[in-house]
Amino acid sequence: MRKIIHVDMDAFYASVEQRDFPQYRGKPVVVGGRPEKRGAVAAASYEARKFGIHSAMPSRVAQQRCKDLIFVSPRFDVYREVSQQIRAIFHQYTDLVEPLALDEAYLDVTENSLAHHPRHRIGGGFGE
Repeated sequence: MRKIIHVDMDAFYASVEQRDFPQYRGKPVVVGGRPEKRGAVAAASYEARKFGIHSAMPSRVAQQRCKDLIFVSPRFDVYREVSQQIRAIFHQYTDLVEPLALDEAYLDVTENSLAHHPRHRIGGGFGE
């Protein structure tokens, strides 16, 4: 029986922005176009989602739902770099990685690499 994992990194772009800019942490952040330029939300932080803000929503509507919303322009070069770092982690487990987008991939872990190396297993107790 095949073992497939679907990884979808929720709020990926917004999370990268909050990682890189501490002033955004804990605040409602959207990555996307500005409301005055008829933009759309590409990603919304969890804090923004509490206001019903989601991807593909017009930025104007998002701004109406949260007056303190922080708009950030996309930095796709950075997201691509972070995505490559995450894929490198996936490849520690399997060579069978099928990316769908920067923030999404399928991993076939039927014959995962770490299963053959017990000292590299995930988890473990304290002191290991």
